[in-house]
Amino acid sequence: MAKFTPMMQQYLRIKAAYKDAFLFFRLGDFYEMFFDDAILAARELEITLTKRDANQSNPIPMCGVPYHASENYIKKLIEKGYKVAICEQVEDPKTAKGVVKREVIQLITPGTVMESRMLDADENNYIVSLSHFKDGSFVVVYHDLSTGENRLALITEGWDAVIHELYNQSVKEMVIDSGLAEDKQNQLRERLNVTLSYQDEVNFHGEYRELCENLNDERLIKAFSRLLNYVQSTQKRSLEHLKKAEVIELKSYMSLDMYSKRNLELTETIMKKGKHGSLLWVLDQTVTAMGTRMLKKWLERPLLDKRRIENRLEIVDGFYQGFMEREELREALKSVYDLERLAGRIAFGNVNARDLLQLKQSLEKVPELKEILRRFGQKEISNLADALVLPDTITELLADSLADDPPVSIREGDIIKDGYHERLDAYRDASRNGKKWIAELEQKEKEETKIKSLKIGYNRVFGYYIEVTKANLHLLPEGRYERKQTLTNAERYITPELKEKEQLILEAEEKSVDLEYQLFIEIREQMKEHIPELQRIADIVSHIDVLQSFAEVSEKNNYKRPSFTDKKLTIKNGRHPVLEKVMKDGSFVPNDIELDDTKNILLITGPNMSGKSTYMRQLALTVIMGQIGCFVPCEGAELILFDKIFTRIGAADDLVSGQSTFMVEMLEANHAIQNATDHSLILLDEIGRGTSTYDGMALAQAIVEYIHNNIRAKTLFSTHYHELTVLEESLPTLKNIHVRAEEYEGNIVFLHQIKEGAADESYGIQVARLAELPDTLIERAGAILEKLESEAKPSPATEKMESGQLSFFVEEPKGENKETLPPAHQKTIDDLRDLNLFEMTPLEAMNELYRLQKKVKK
Repeated sequence: MAKFTPMMQQYLRIKAAYKDAFLFFRLGDFYEMFFDDAILAARELEITLTKRDANQSNPIPMCGVPYHASENYIKKLIEKGYKVAICEQVEDPKTAKGVVKREVIQLITPGTVMESRMLDADENNYIVSLSHFKDGSFVVVYHDLSTGENRLALITEGWDAVIHELYNQSVKEMVIDSGLAEDKQNQLRERLNVTLSYQDEVNFHGEYRELCENLNDERLIKAFSRLLNYVQSTQKRSLEHLKKAEVIELKSYMSLDMYSKRNLELTETIMKKGKHGSLLWVLDQTVTAMGTRMLKKWLERPLLDKRRIENRLEIVDGFYQGFMEREELREALKSVYDLERLAGRIAFGNVNARDLLQLKQSLEKVPELKEILRRFGQKEISNLADALVLPDTITELLADSLADDPPVSIREGDIIKDGYHERLDAYRDASRNGKKWIAELEQKEKEETKIKSLKIGYNRVFGYYIEVTKANLHLLPEGRYERKQTLTNAERYITPELKEKEQLILEAEEKSVDLEYQLFIEIREQMKEHIPELQRIADIVSHIDVLQSFAEVSEKNNYKRPSFTDKKLTIKNGRHPVLEKVMKDGSFVPNDIELDDTKNILLITGPNMSGKSTYMRQLALTVIMGQIGCFVPCEGAELILFDKIFTRIGAADDLVSGQSTFMVEMLEANHAIQNATDHSLILLDEIGRGTSTYDGMALAQAIVEYIHNNIRAKTLFSTHYHELTVLEESLPTLKNIHVRAEEYEGNIVFLHQIKEGAADESYGIQVARLAELPDTLIERAGAILEKLESEAKPSPATEKMESGQLSFFVEEPKGENKETLPPAHQKTIDDLRDLNLFEMTPLEAMNELYRLQKKVKK
């Protein structure tokens, strides 16, 4: 490095410790970047790339951003997944010997953003640490630096369970140890699209003790220490706002795997990856940013505890009944700012006076909120009011100290009220009186010199001055004015009296600004002592906001309060909460649904676009809404508490993993079969369509039978294989239902009504006509279909299946006359003789023969 200047040598030493980050190197009023950082930053930020030491043979690439505008540039880099190391001067240049000492004071990463303009108010900004242990378990730690939240989940079901847990969370960055297998690291990057960071140290430090009080497992403590070590090493400051670690007991919540989170579009849509069109979009009538974030967390983890669900429903019911009070409550909540993130910024040290003013205005609303809540006259809501304990000392301090309209900067004054501090008032009085004296002096000089254009001005270089145009210089008295500056058309002067006042004014202003800054820091430090109280208020307000949102959306959309039973699910005139909202015209057709121990599986047939998938999804969404404590879209509902929901809905290739539609279908079906219990809900849509017809039918039937016989989960299974409908005769708890559709003048009319029994046909060609395929193509398809149906024959069965399996032929016992057989057997043989095999599909024939064989074996 000898060929570089001392300053560049300093830059290179610091950059060596932050190889994976842009180094924002402070030089005067700019953050400068050099070498590869400069080349990449110029491209990503679309700023000019220049060169340092341009006269040398090997100039250094260089670019920079203004210090005062750096936040926007940092935001752009963070959003692209980069890290930014902020390198500041840490000694006074006036007293420095040689190169001014510089250090990285903060490493900003996608998961450690604190500035409000870099954060999405409605989303948590999670940084997650992932630790794995020799026993095969994993620990996931969720941390939101902006709110102080810390939550941990112990996962013992293997790597796939980790991916399912993390999928669709607001994870911006993941901290792992460098020993995690490369294939797993690639999965995290590709599946979750997160920035990976590395932290191998998992040593427990004493200052973590209070945060870890709830952790009684060494794995949890090590995993949490990994996260805390990383956050402390990047932020380089005390973090008083961090909350105690909370263990997520996964068995206390409904399990939603990555397929269900995606297919059900709980928080974002599949196509546009946006909130609009999701269940969150429908349910979000929250007023505060804190409430929106909590609602999203509730949607991702529906409850299994009936008592907690009923408590939420009771509060929602109270809000629902009190329409006028609810409107007042919503109006009051509009004045409550993001207390969670304000508390975080106080602890972090980047809060300004306007932030504290927002805190004051929010806290001043607490008494009003308590009063409104008590007027609902319901015990559970009154309990919420009682829990809102206002720390009066904070409100009084902020009310007494902060100016009504403070500036953004905390170093320019005008942030502290008059009367708050005696010495500050004295400085201000000296400054104000001095300025009044100057105004009076200007008037006096004008009168004495008869120069109407004479004025007294000020600038930072020359201080106060008397300015006289050159045309009026002859009017000035001799010996009284001392020339200070010559301009093109005027001269500027100073007098001993003005100079004396200038010193008093400037000294008062300088001391006033310095004192205000010190007073503000003291106020901020006092606020830190009350962070736990602020966080508790934020949590209660968030709960209130989500529950009133449920009441608001329930009243607007005519949702009903569900009840919960152990074995029977009944929904009267159920609706799809999102689809009915999108349609807006009231044309959505509601349908009933019933599931119990005698009706565990519903086999749904009907044409494409008739509403089979809608019917399945609306059941799952209704169940989830009920288990988060919201009313549900129907005329009445008795629901079962489901421990897990599995879905196989829709078809798409997984290009990232190189898997076909059929492989994705089989993987999702297998995940459901391997993990479902008899308390789960399984939704399977068109299983088997990605392969040949017979393969698909065989797999579909085998899956249905396996669920029926081995899992006994409540299941909705939609299919175009009409041959499967005969399973109703052999599987006692399977029932056929279909979506009504009728043909009128060659066109199909979808009625979207669910009826008992099987559909008579698929109407595929009619649906193709609706899609406006060419008429000649439609006619040709009809002719081909007619030919295929007329030629359909069962496959010749020349051998029997293994014992206990289906057989195509049932032989009559040799040497016996059929008249001597038992009547039941004789009836079976008659039924067999009457079968018209040439009008049956192979699968229909197999199922009919299986039914007859069972009768013979009795």
